[in-house]
Amino acid sequence: MTLRRRALLTTFGLTAIGTQLAPLANPSKRLAQTNLSPKSAIVKPRRLQVGDTVALINPAAFNYKKEIEDFFKVMEKLGLKVKLGEHFYDRYGYLAGKDADRAADVNAAFADDSVRAIFTGMGGWGCARILPLLDYNIIGNNPKIIMGFSDITALLLAIYAKTNRVTFHGPLGASTWSPFTVDYVKKVLFDGGSVTMQNSKSVQVQTIGRGPARGKLIGGNLSVIAAMVGSAYLPQWENSILFVEEVGEEVYRIDRMLTQLKLAGILDKISGFIFGQCTKCEAEKPQESLTLPQVLSDHIRPLKIPAWYGSMVGHIREQFTLPIGQEVEIDADSGTIKLLESAVS
Repeated sequence: MTLRRRALLTTFGLTAIGTQLAPLANPSKRLAQTNLSPKSAIVKPRRLQVGDTVALINPAAFNYKKEIEDFFKVMEKLGLKVKLGEHFYDRYGYLAGKDADRAADVNAAFADDSVRAIFTGMGGWGCARILPLLDYNIIGNNPKIIMGFSDITALLLAIYAKTNRVTFHGPLGASTWSPFTVDYVKKVLFDGGSVTMQNSKSVQVQTIGRGPARGKLIGGNLSVIAAMVGSAYLPQWENSILFVEEVGEEVYRIDRMLTQLKLAGILDKISGFIFGQCTKCEAEKPQESLTLPQVLSDHIRPLKIPAWYGSMVGHIREQFTLPIGQEVEIDADSGTIKLLESAVS
């Protein structure tokens, strides 16, 4: 993914201030785990409560302080305290520091008993580089909310695949944190329950395949998922509901990535499909291009599964908070995603 995506994340207001996470002692001592069976018991993190401390880390690209000003305002309004990762403001080219240091902040956040949830500052690129450096035993033994999107997709899917812990596709520290977005964060991470996600009236969905479906919700950024195909860090796809989103990719590239998922056998295993928003995905030469609806129809209609395009997921101002690994029921006619139970304990 390209770092131009930074410009699509709008923020406001104050200088970012926070305490720091202590580094995890000797993070190299870890035991790799194989991907768990889809029948293994899913483990939910504890719900957020007023007064909790959350960590803010940067496992991918770096942040400028001004990009996360709104995040601190929102956390204060939600009654949460923020603890910064030790290497949060590090720089190494386009990355937020060296791989070992970014991985150490992830491990430290999970190991820190005072931290109840982990938020991520920026997407861009970098999470896949640290996946082999994570301590999945510590992560699995300390289930916590971890949330982000874009390049953070790699981290969310790897943690779910390796530990069977629910992770959350939702706003970054550098996101806009609009009232719509904050409302779904509260409903899913604080309140729990069988939340139903439905687009605002101003954002219409386009049905590709009609009807309802049930399955475990799995997905994220399309280019990140396509780049992870063939690795040991993707979950099992049988009877899952796949959701994807994209930004800054021409239609032929979307076509290529969906073809990759098809050739890898992923599309043939899913029970439902949701394409969120594709921001700035217009073809350079529209007269010489297929449209995005045509490409989605070519790939998804033959599957004969419930599917739609236009869900409020992606590089947009208002977005859902989606629990990866959670059992959901979707309705492609109305474009709704219903959690069948709380995603937090």
